[in-house]
Amino acid sequence: MTKNEFLSKLRIAVNSFAPFVSTNDGQWVVKGFIDVYRHIYTISTDTKVVSKIIELYIFPLLYKFAKDNELKLELTKEQNFYPDITFIDNEGNLFAIDLKSSYRKSPTRINGMTLGAFTGYFRNRQSTKNVTYPYSSYKAHIVLGIIYTENDDVIDERKSYNLDNLDEIISVVKDITFFVQEKWKIASDRPGSGNTKNIGSVSLINDLINGNGCFADLGEEVFDDYWTNYLTPDMAKRAELAEPYYNNLTSYKKFRNI
Repeated sequence: MTKNEFLSKLRIAVNSFAPFVSTNDGQWVVKGFIDVYRHIYTISTDTKVVSKIIELYIFPLLYKFAKDNELKLELTKEQNFYPDITFIDNEGNLFAIDLKSSYRKSPTRINGMTLGAFTGYFRNRQSTKNVTYPYSSYKAHIVLGIIYTENDDVIDERKSYNLDNLDEIISVVKDITFFVQEKWKIASDRPGSGNTKNIGSVSLINDLINGNGCFADLGEEVFDDYWTNYLTPDMAKRAELAEPYYNNLTSYKKFRNI
């Protein structure tokens, strides 16, 4: 299976996810978690909790996609391994899928995503450390993105419910949108949040959905070169350089005489 064939099939499958995760009015179908006494407790609004539950919720849908397309699905071996999911076709071609999610900061912009490390296995592409298969083994590195809106209604996490008043529980998120894009097409020229050595994504929702990141017009080779040689100030200092070679796409183009 070619990369484009895989992407086309995955997009068709992901476009069908919405009815499984959202009600007709756009509310998340997950209301909380239930104990053996049939008490229901609302979910925390913590973004890590929400994101993880959404990811777990779509795993059966991805297994169905694999079965329908005669693909083998392998989950990550460890929590900090890349990628989240590896699909393998009958010819042995590997496709890396990373599940990424973020909430809307406005109708047009998300809070941001990180797209994986720009050190380690990304630079040493034959390495087997912290990666299911060496980075260079994959025909494509793909992001299955999840965008949602946090519900503005007040949610009382101290209150428990039962099945009889399930309809009273307010969904913590709504308006869930899925997209599928190759990682390089939605990458920015800045690291992700914090001091972690992760590639940042663009933040405009239309750019994420349509694959219009900083490198979209330059190509995957430029993306690879940019992030393979990108240095943080600390990395430059350890390399005994006065400063990094570049810190954005404009200075990179000057560095490479593009």
